[in-house]
Order: sequence, then C-alpha cells, then structure tokens
Amino acid sequence: MRNPVLSSICFVCILASALSAAAWSKSVPEPAKKVSSKKQSSHSSKSKRSSAKKPRKGAWKRHGQQQIAGDRTREIQAALIKANYLDGSPSGSMDARTKAALTRYQQDNGWQTKVVPDSRALIKLGLGPDHSNLLNPTTAALPNIKPGDGSSSGSQE
Repeated sequence: MRNPVLSSICFVCILASALSAAAWSKSVPEPAKKVSSKKQSSHSSKSKRSSAKKPRKGAWKRHGQQQIAGDRTREIQAALIKANYLDGSPSGSMDARTKAALTRYQQDNGWQTKVVPDSRALIKLGLGPDHSNLLNPTTAALPNIKPGDGSSSGSQE
C-alpha cells in the first residue's frame, strides 16, 4: 500500500518544480529571430508603414521661435543705437549689421558670441522680461535687476 503522506509530498514537489520552471522561462528573454532575406507577401506591413507620416530629418530643430519679431527687433536696434553699438534708425529686420552690433556688445561684456542675442545682453540693454502681466507684481518673488546692470543681487522685495 501507498503512504498517503509520501504521495502528498511528492505531488507538492512536482507542482512546485513545474511552477518555478514556468516562472524561470518567463524571465529569460527569447533569442532574437533571424530576419529572412525572402520577400514577404503583398499583405506585408510595408504598405502600412508607407501611409504613416514619417518625421522629417531635423524636424526637432524647427520647434519654438524661429526668428525675432519685427517690433522686438526694432526695440533691440534702438537699444543698441542708444548704447552706441549701432548707427542709423531701427529697421525692424535682424540683418547682418544688427547681428554684428550684438556680437560686439556681447563680446565687450565677456559673454558668448555664437548665439545672438544672448539673454544677458537683452537684460543689460533694458529689454528684459516684461512683468506687467503678473497678478501681484509688488509681491512676486523676482530678483532685483537694475536696468543697465545685467546682474541680479539675489535679494527679493
């Protein structure tokens, strides 16, 4: 006769080994499938891919502001004229003459000259951020920036 305790233990051992084998096989990645060089049937996924829009090469470069607006360019040119870096009257177009003046201004202040205009240059020219649309401009936590200073003192009012 069989021992009922022994057969119960054997059953539990077999069940535990089967469960652990199933769990182990899920954790091991499958080997990579080999790509066949044969052509697929006419109902391949190629037709689905051709109808989907593909992002154009370099599309990430076109996000955001592409150029400075004409009225903002006039403000920059007027500030450069006032600072004696540009001659004439503001035209509203970011031409080579304006870029050269901004480059000289940034270089004279010890800032980078590859990206024109630099935010520090605009702030120092008095063309920094506009805080007129704040709900509470008197209590907003803004740095103390004196026009023409170009630096913040770090204290708040």
